[in-house]
Amino acid sequence: MKRYISILRGINVGGRRKLLMTDLKQLYNRLGFSNVTTYIQSGNVVFDYSNDPDNSTIENLISDAIRDEFDYDVPVIVRNLDEYRLLFDNNPFISELNPDINHLAITFLKSEPETEHINNFENIDFSPTKFKISGMEIYIYFKGKSMDSKLTHSIIENKLRVKATTRNWKTTTKLFEIATSK
Repeated sequence: MKRYISILRGINVGGRRKLLMTDLKQLYNRLGFSNVTTYIQSGNVVFDYSNDPDNSTIENLISDAIRDEFDYDVPVIVRNLDEYRLLFDNNPFISELNPDINHLAITFLKSEPETEHINNFENIDFSPTKFKISGMEIYIYFKGKSMDSKLTHSIIENKLRVKATTRNWKTTTKLFEIATSK
């Protein structure tokens, strides 16, 4: 049995793609996942799975089931618990800046961007926002409010040419707590 965290993009945002977490939990159970726990209304799910496929297989399984049952095309990003644990070791802004966690976020990428796209993205000035791309994550430090930053979700997806979703550091930490408490 392996523990996973899935993060759905774009549900229950601005009145679009409404999906109750109880319905999502039932869907995950029907897919054969166990110990399913949701966190807040934005599609964060911790679960166990006895099979051992790669993350993209699980992502496609969940995304296809949501499309079939709710008629929503929802990108799903999955990390296993070991991969998720590394997020805390790899965040350069925690040790470097010792920031208020309200200024931290992480963008989960569905796949690793091509080097050319990374290089182009890293040449964009998003000051005062700082970021660090590491594999399939982007660690972000917002000096002010995230909504005031020039680093937006659409820019990330357009420039890196991968699907992505962002969570604040409080949510990221809470998901880890849920995943390690079972």
